Amino acid sequence: MVLYDADCGFCRWSLEWVVKWDRNDSLEYLPIQSDEGCRLLAAVPEGARLDSWHLVEPDGTVFSAGLAFPPLLRRLPRGQRLARLSELMPGVSEAGYRLVAANRGRLGGLVRRFGEVPPTRFS
Repeated sequence: MVLYDADCGFCRWSLEWVVKWDRNDSLEYLPIQSDEGCRLLAAVPEGARLDSWHLVEPDGTVFSAGLAFPPLLRRLPRGQRLARLSELMPGVSEAGYRLVAANRGRLGGLVRRFGEVPPTRFS
């Protein structure tokens, strides 16, 4: 289960790319703010839930921010090599994620400026 910030246009736009890549429909998508999202993230402090996106495995294991890339990528077609690369360089994955997350408001503005509309499927 991929949990995302439903109030973030850039987050929804980014999620749309994951959905397109997930041609096998191997993932489910849910807003962090939903009742089910809150239940799945019960182990994550409430104040930290919107600090990043999360991937929750069927067994309840939660991966957040850059550390969620490997399990996500392993589920996507042809994502195995990128998953392995992310596992080998977790600090780089986390730093890259944090850089983007810290600027998601500005990036959302760029997405809109270039004519891309955040997907309504995840609004």
